[in-house]
Amino acid sequence: MTEAVEDLCARLIRFDTTNRGHGQGNGERDAAEFVADRLTDAGLKPTLLERAPRRGNVVVRVSGADPDLPALLVQMHLDVVPADPAEWTVPPFAGEIRDGYVWGRGAVDMKDMCATVLTVLARWSAERRVPRRDIVVAFVADEEDAGEYGAHWLVDHHADLFDGCAAAISESGAYTMPVRRADGTLVPLYPIGTAERGTAHLLLTATGRAGHGSRRNDDNAVVKLVDALHRLAAHPWPVVLTPTVRAFLERTGAALGVEVDLATDAGVDATIARFGLAAKLVENVVRNSTRPTVLSAGYKVNVVPSVAQAQIDTRVLPGTEDDLLAEVDRLLGPGIRREFITNQPPVQARVDSPWFDAMAAALRSQDPDAVVVPYCMGGGTDAKAFSRLGIECFGFAPLLLPEGFDYRAMAHGVDERVPVAGLRFGVEVLDRFLSDC
Repeated sequence: MTEAVEDLCARLIRFDTTNRGHGQGNGERDAAEFVADRLTDAGLKPTLLERAPRRGNVVVRVSGADPDLPALLVQMHLDVVPADPAEWTVPPFAGEIRDGYVWGRGAVDMKDMCATVLTVLARWSAERRVPRRDIVVAFVADEEDAGEYGAHWLVDHHADLFDGCAAAISESGAYTMPVRRADGTLVPLYPIGTAERGTAHLLLTATGRAGHGSRRNDDNAVVKLVDALHRLAAHPWPVVLTPTVRAFLERTGAALGVEVDLATDAGVDATIARFGLAAKLVENVVRNSTRPTVLSAGYKVNVVPSVAQAQIDTRVLPGTEDDLLAEVDRLLGPGIRREFITNQPPVQARVDSPWFDAMAAALRSQDPDAVVVPYCMGGGTDAKAFSRLGIECFGFAPLLLPEGFDYRAMAHGVDERVPVAGLRFGVEVLDRFLSDC
């Protein structure tokens, strides 16, 4: 008898795999060894790889009935962001099951999917079943930082492990978002990620003439930088309707019975305002964004520094990279040097494809009322690494969620938790999809 998915999720949460960034943290090794043991128990032969001690990654290939079909990658991460126990109702790494939920850091980001996938593989082993096509399963390190010990390193140095993979699924999609129509009817939306904005973190550097703070200085680096940041932060970025965003707006509008006007920027904004809770899925991805987040200048109040710097969290919609950077340079003006801290291009999969159709069918097999729509993720995932191999990447980590459950607030939030019923639903949907796709 296979272990209950909620118990498995709780056990995974008890491994403190905190990633503090810059190579600092507890490491994923213990969790990786646990996962490898579960895969071995299922009759598989996992490979455990590390770029550095205790930064564990596990990859395994499950052979399908038809080896001539393109393979599918299922990729998940084992690391989690930090959690302050003083802020939590339950200890964040206790892995408690109470009130119908599994509590703990990583419950929805993303040890829940790790548990559902392991449960499906254990079920296949017990029932002597195989999928239709080869399935490559990867549990990776370092997603919560730069992926340098996880997905990006694997792609750069162990790409052969993913040979033949045409598509991939991972976090941030296929969860229930219950939305009310104007007449009160509940519509169970299930967004599947078919795109991600790119991550282009920028470092801006202004230089000037150092001097005494009491004297006139028309070459003040701080003033140059502040003026440029104001222009950048105040700039009204125009609406850009990528294929994913346009399809989301049209299909969600039809499901909710609201007017959809995509002819102008104002019309798009008004359309989103009519979407209720579903607006959260699209309001940040109809435009590019440039948000100043870190400032650094000076060391003493009476000294004008010669250098001032700022970091800009820039998010880029598919197909807009060149235009966005050209506009950024125009807004910055002369005297400001721009360079990349991080530059990971956007990700875009096909909205209408057999992969998407199979995911939608799997969701409807467990929820016949499911309204499945594509959506664009505002942030980023390890899809940015695997897409470099030509793999079409989707956000598909199915969960059944009750009305009022703020799923998006759970990831990286206090009292992160996932419904037990949602995990069990995820197992059935994944089993259907992975078996038949």
